[in-house]
Amino acid sequence: MSFFFTLFLIVFFGVLLNRLSRLLHLPPLVFYLIFGILLSVLDTYLSNESFKILDPGLMDISSYIRKIALIIILLKAGLSLDLSDLKKVGRPAILMSFVPACIEMVAVGVFAPMFLPLSYTESFLLGSVLGAVSPAVVIPMMSKLMEERYGTKKGIPQLIIAGSSIDDIVMIVFYQSFLTMEKGGKISFLTFLNIPLSIVSGVLVGILVGFALSFVFRKSSMDSILKLILLLAVSFGLTFVEDLVSSYFGFSSLLAIITAALIVHKKDSEISLDLKNKLNKIWYLAEIFLFVLVGASIKIEYAGKYFLPAFLLLLVSLSFRSLAVSTCLIKTRLNVRERAYTVLSYLPKATVQAAIGGGLLDLGNSLLQSGASNAESVIQAGTIVLSVSVVAILLTAPLASIFMNLLYPKMLEKEE
Repeated sequence: MSFFFTLFLIVFFGVLLNRLSRLLHLPPLVFYLIFGILLSVLDTYLSNESFKILDPGLMDISSYIRKIALIIILLKAGLSLDLSDLKKVGRPAILMSFVPACIEMVAVGVFAPMFLPLSYTESFLLGSVLGAVSPAVVIPMMSKLMEERYGTKKGIPQLIIAGSSIDDIVMIVFYQSFLTMEKGGKISFLTFLNIPLSIVSGVLVGILVGFALSFVFRKSSMDSILKLILLLAVSFGLTFVEDLVSSYFGFSSLLAIITAALIVHKKDSEISLDLKNKLNKIWYLAEIFLFVLVGASIKIEYAGKYFLPAFLLLLVSLSFRSLAVSTCLIKTRLNVRERAYTVLSYLPKATVQAAIGGGLLDLGNSLLQSGASNAESVIQAGTIVLSVSVVAILLTAPLASIFMNLLYPKMLEKEE
């Protein structure tokens, strides 16, 4: 099938599924994910390449499309956040940015060999894949809570956005380190120094960019559409900078983007509101592409063989994660229901797992081509890691988003 036929299917059915989700009062991303998975399954059983539904050209650039959608999510969140609200959150936000993810990674690293034929290095690599919460699932929901003023008095959405924006960085650095070990390379203290370096450099660059954008927006006569285009262009530029400098030192473009948007909101709330309203319109289309393509990237054939051990491992790892989140919230003003909702919000897996879940398998295939002696064992481990990642997405992203959407009016207080 052609590139534009695939676009037609995604957008046309995305609109229909969006309407269906509103009728059923469920998050649309659930339907988009399922639709993407169905397209992937259909393509698996279509032997004739001429009748493939998902155009290979579109799938080749799907990672870039997902990144653009993620940038839009972060801009929306930053334009909604208030610095004074973040100051209220304080210590728990810092703890939530790394403690739950690291505890889950260690739990998977220790317990995975009991459920799956993996070495401890491979188990910890799997833990770094599973440890990241999905900003693509969490941040839109938290933006909705801020717009409707649920939980905002105690800074709950702000806490979750701040923590979930950083924990991905921590897990990806650990993932790259364990992947290096699996290749037979060595890691050093400087490797882990990239974690705080990525965070600090991302925030500092974001502050500078945010002040520069605020100055341009206030002093120029650009209309709001041009301001939005400039904001997106700068965000793409920051992403390019990360790719450019990643070989030399850590820099998080995602943190820089959300920080820049936060500064724009702080300096001029009227411009920020206008930009956010326009981004909300773009998000309707971006959300369709993000979750349909995440669903389409899931290799469903990998889920069956290891479903039961993966399910049991997830029960263990998410239990440790939930305990870690609860520990981070000790001595906060949150009541039991609010703490339970925060725990729920830290469960979904999607974009990060879809992006890096197949990395070890790709390494195994490249080792096989180079004739490495350990290629077969790495391929087997890579297949298991990818399978567990698929199961994690299938179980946590739809269920967590459904319950987050259904329970927030009952578990969080609405600020008048």
